[in-house]
Amino acid sequence: METKGEGWLIFAAIALGVAGIMRIFDSIWAFRVHNQVLPDGTLGDNIRNYAWLWLIVGILLILCAFAIAQRSQIARWIGIVAGAVCAITSIWWMPYYPIWSLTYVAIGIGVVFALAAYGGRDSEVTA
Repeated sequence: METKGEGWLIFAAIALGVAGIMRIFDSIWAFRVHNQVLPDGTLGDNIRNYAWLWLIVGILLILCAFAIAQRSQIARWIGIVAGAVCAITSIWWMPYYPIWSLTYVAIGIGVVFALAAYGGRDSEVTA
C-alpha cells in the first residue's frame, strides 16, 4: 500500500536531481565562457566564481536526491536545506536570467513543501 505523500517524496527526489543537473549545466556554461564580466554581480564580476558555486550546488542537489530516495530522516532535513539553498541561490541570477531563476525558486519551494509536509515519520507504529 502506498503511504500518504509518497508522490510528493518522489517529486522531491526527482526535482532535486533535475535541479542539480541543471546547475551542473550552468557551471559548464560558466566555465566555458571567456572574457565575460558580470557588472555588480553578487559574487564579484568574475564568471568563474559562479561556475564553482553552481558546480558545488549541483553536486549537493544530486546527492540529496539520492538520499531522499532512501527515506531516512537525515535525508529529509538535508533535502529541506538543499531545496532552500536551490531557491536562495537562484535569486543571484535574477538580473541575468529571470525565467530560469524563477523556475529554480519554484522547484526549491516545492521540494521544501514536499519534505516538510510529507517527509516525516509515520504516526502509525506497528508491533
